[in-house]
Amino acid sequence: MRIAVSGSIATDHLTVFPGRFADQLIPGQLDHVSLSFLVDDLEVRRGGVAANIAFGLGSLGLRPLLIGAVGTDFGPYEVWLKEHGVDTGGVLVSAERQTARFMCTTDQDANQIAVFYAGAMAEARDIDLTALVGDGPDAPGARPDLVLVAPDDPEAMLRRTRQCRELGLPFAADPSQQLARLDGAQARDLVDGARWLFTNEYEAALLLERTGWTHGEVLDRVGTWLVTLGENGVRADRADGTRLRVPAVPGVPVADPTGVGDAFRAGFLAATARGLAPTAAARLGCALAAEAIRTVGSQSYEATPDRLLANLTAAYGADAAADLAPHLAAGAHEGGDAS
Repeated sequence: MRIAVSGSIATDHLTVFPGRFADQLIPGQLDHVSLSFLVDDLEVRRGGVAANIAFGLGSLGLRPLLIGAVGTDFGPYEVWLKEHGVDTGGVLVSAERQTARFMCTTDQDANQIAVFYAGAMAEARDIDLTALVGDGPDAPGARPDLVLVAPDDPEAMLRRTRQCRELGLPFAADPSQQLARLDGAQARDLVDGARWLFTNEYEAALLLERTGWTHGEVLDRVGTWLVTLGENGVRADRADGTRLRVPAVPGVPVADPTGVGDAFRAGFLAATARGLAPTAAARLGCALAAEAIRTVGSQSYEATPDRLLANLTAAYGADAAADLAPHLAAGAHEGGDAS
């Protein structure tokens, strides 16, 4: 099963200010603030929702097609993704803008001041899915079996779902933080007809508010709605009344929650690509998410069979781990030493 992942590709530039922002704010002077914070360290991490998910899929032995827009500074990041099994043939390189960046400074009270530079991401709407993976002889990419539409330039997201319908391509909807940018009609258009719908618990409530639909009306329009619940695992609902609940891996030390939901999506989709049932797929998603949360950076974990089987055994028992073991071994063989 070939999966295309469309969405943001970015780098995170993270710094820590060894003081308190509040101590630098002078009452009565806030209408013309001019401040500079001297920071001690800079961490640059690879990120972007689509790139994170594609990394996870590649680490599990698949070869996902990444679709998104970047700048000419993308070179080293592209090498990293290719080394981890990602096909970057769907990436548009902007001649004018740099790759999207998230720049954030955190103080000792965990307050944050941040900016997000969209940069080349604004050009993602120019990517033509029909030309990229259509049925014609000039299409450079093999036709995917599923397109995941992850957070991106809103117009790009809407164009991607429209073209999936036109091409008859199954798609999954992952609107995430871009729900705040969508109006009701756009949110409904993005979700309607999705085989899989991914949200967290807050986004689930926001989706209902944006679309004006009830929970049941959403389920009437999608195949399965998966809601991640943080330390409580994941819930999956279908219109026929089927409800699945899978707990998270217990006792995992939290080093960095960034990208954990992306790792879950990668694990879940990798399992479904290998024909596994939703329960097993959700368990693998939670096992991969546990590896992601142990490490700093959303693409710093290693998806080795031994680590994943240990997580599966701890959370779901030896039998559940044994059921997934052949699929993890096959993934490691397919992925080679890139994982």
